Amino acid sequence: MGIMDAVSELLADVRARGAVFRQTIMRPPWALRMATGAPLTLATMLRGRAWIVPDGHQPVPIEPGVVALVRGDVPHTVADAPTTPPSTVVTSADYCPGPTSGRTCGTPVDGAPVLLSGAFERRGDLSARLLHALPAVLVVPAGPPADLLAEELAHDRPGQQLVLDRLLDFLLVTALRHWFADPAADAPAWCRALDEPVVGAALRLLHDNPAHPWTVAELAAKAGLSRAALARRFTALVGEPPMAYLAEWRITLAANLLRETDDTVAAIARKVGYANAYALSVAFKRMRGTRPTDHRRA
Repeated sequence: MGIMDAVSELLADVRARGAVFRQTIMRPPWALRMATGAPLTLATMLRGRAWIVPDGHQPVPIEPGVVALVRGDVPHTVADAPTTPPSTVVTSADYCPGPTSGRTCGTPVDGAPVLLSGAFERRGDLSARLLHALPAVLVVPAGPPADLLAEELAHDRPGQQLVLDRLLDFLLVTALRHWFADPAADAPAWCRALDEPVVGAALRLLHDNPAHPWTVAELAAKAGLSRAALARRFTALVGEPPMAYLAEWRITLAANLLRETDDTVAAIARKVGYANAYALSVAFKRMRGTRPTDHRRA
């Protein structure tokens, strides 16, 4: 593995799904039931105000300057008001709820609300770990990427699909960075721990070289702490001991390699720190409830 931080590693398998991306001009009252099947969707308002209404959760307002990320397992509606009933079901096959011109849905009207929305697909088990950690709806400042997206959508240009996909990816990374950096947010413990000098250094060692036969004593020596002190601090910040975290990280990497490569189970075992295919199979079965070969077939 190259030297990458955990967030980059996890986000590497999250990609914008360009076929499901539009700006939509709305006329109140309006409500769109989102059923694209995407693991992660994004919504922001270029003009006007709207609400994300997730099933089983409180409605969340959005407006220009903020972006909402919604987990794919959270059924939801985007509407002008929390009580407006859905008038259209949006799917990946039929994304536009009205007349279409290029990537704009609806007829331009001065002052009308404009919703910018997109979808992301994930490939592999690394990104699943991150997406599962997200809240049902995450609202953060949109930042410059949203302005660039709006500008790009204004005209059809050569290479536009690629530009839009990359800008959506940029917007996702920017949003997640803000979430990780917010002390009041419920971001995963391991993401916060990356910023702690000692535990962050230990995490990066594990991420950068998972195949190394790490021990708590060796990690502690490299971090400049006693074995007990590192174990205590690591567990407090990350939520589990160093070796338990390493085991889960290795199996996550193995699951991703099984899905994304044709490498043999033995080769994958060596890449992630197991002596042979049998050792990986035992650990995989214990942690995932299935054998590596069955995971690959699925």
